[in-house]
Amino acid sequence: MSNETLSIILFLVFVAATLAITVWASRNTRNATDFYAGGRSFSGAQNGIAIGGDYMSAASFLGIAGLIALYGYDGFLYSIGFLVAWLVALLLVAELLRNSGRFTMADVLAFRMSPRPVRTAAGVSTIVVSIFYLLAQMVGAGALVSLLFGFTSDFAKGATIALVGVLMIVYVVFGGMKGTTWVQIVKAVLLMTGATLITLLVLGKFGFNLSSLLNDAADQSGKGGEFLEPGLRYATEKQGLEGKLDLISLGLALVLGTAGLPHILIRFYTVPTARDARKSVLWGIGIIGVFYLLTLVLGFGAAALVGSKEIAKANPAGNTAAPQLAQRIGEIVFGDAGGTILLAVIAAVAFATILAVVAGLTLASSSSFSHDLYAHVFKKGKASERDEVRVARISAFVIGAVAIVLGIYAQRLNVAFLVALAFAVAASGNLPAILYSLFWKRFNTTGAVSAIYGGLGSAIFLVAFSPVVSGSEKALFTDSDFSWFPLENPGIISIPFGFLCGWIGTLLSKEFNAAKYAEIEVRSLTGAGAEPAAEH
Repeated sequence: MSNETLSIILFLVFVAATLAITVWASRNTRNATDFYAGGRSFSGAQNGIAIGGDYMSAASFLGIAGLIALYGYDGFLYSIGFLVAWLVALLLVAELLRNSGRFTMADVLAFRMSPRPVRTAAGVSTIVVSIFYLLAQMVGAGALVSLLFGFTSDFAKGATIALVGVLMIVYVVFGGMKGTTWVQIVKAVLLMTGATLITLLVLGKFGFNLSSLLNDAADQSGKGGEFLEPGLRYATEKQGLEGKLDLISLGLALVLGTAGLPHILIRFYTVPTARDARKSVLWGIGIIGVFYLLTLVLGFGAAALVGSKEIAKANPAGNTAAPQLAQRIGEIVFGDAGGTILLAVIAAVAFATILAVVAGLTLASSSSFSHDLYAHVFKKGKASERDEVRVARISAFVIGAVAIVLGIYAQRLNVAFLVALAFAVAASGNLPAILYSLFWKRFNTTGAVSAIYGGLGSAIFLVAFSPVVSGSEKALFTDSDFSWFPLENPGIISIPFGFLCGWIGTLLSKEFNAAKYAEIEVRSLTGAGAEPAAEH
């Protein structure tokens, strides 16, 4: 049986299983709480596994393995950044947000401020960040199919991206949060199993000697000792101060971005108590921590056994390194048939990863549109729950279509790098507003709107005039050059700018409600008055 046939069979099995979960969930989705928050019926452990499934995206599995395989030490910085970011989410956001809100990030901001302008800003920010993140998953889908089936035509890649988009819309429209959560749990188990299997096989090939693996990776990379030292991507490709600033900017975005990601934040509303919210993050950190340690072996294993040149030949951004490693180690350990089977399994797991994450992202953005923009801005809080859920389902179609179109145009970019951009946008726009709202008594509506639009706008503006969009071989527009901003990641400027805008906006307005701040402070710390658990 060929790679293609086996991959298609495994992919169809997963799709059929997840569609069955979605149908089951649709029968248990009766109201807005069920659709947005899964009826707040998930345990801390279940939600923690789902958080892991939501967080370990195609960027983690495909993009980081590729970056490590191509750039060695500098690629592993993404793994470190994504993992450390969870400590920020645990210490500053998770429990407080769950206690203070109901369905979306905007619920927290709107509690002590003028709701319409704040919800409008938060809704726009949520949708923009989600679309940036969706782009990465779509690009990963196109890269996978190109490797598996040997597709080179843009039409075939576009058709694959469209298929992924259609499936994610189905998951969200019919399954809501319940269906999406169970899809993420299944996917997390599959991904951890697949990644652990490949890691053990690779380590076994090198006698479980990490030094031997790293030395072979350095030899096969063509870079020698530089491959294991910092600076290959951010000092060699970018000389001097510029490279150092880009590295710092990336680190800021990765570490601070998680606490502002809307599809991660809404996961904290699916548990019944604050204690379960804390437990969710601890479970999530455990799963995510193990996984990012595995990416070290996956990336360097791909460099050692496949070779950096062969990886770059298959996909210049390195997005196919993990599946290529699966095929090579399978052939070494089990023969040609083993390589075929292992490639098919890992490709199916990668597809599962993409589908689960895009479903979570689409749910976050469609929920924000319906709950924040439609119900509270357009309808001024007078929309029925039934209308809210209906609008959420319609907006899922629209957001899915936008993601499909943009994904077709972004295929030259590395998926981990695209996610880093989403992190930068989230950290610039959402994080300042959330932290100020939770911890600064003087914070007000003008400050919140200024922080969100200032951080969001500056991040997007700088990205638009960076080498990501034009002026380089891997840019979106290779034939044009309007990249006057030299850094690939805008975080070093846009994140402080978001905080600065929030501070200035607050001081320019005299609005201040001490009673509301006192109330949200008590709620955030104790959970008193938070949305109660649903009846089961």
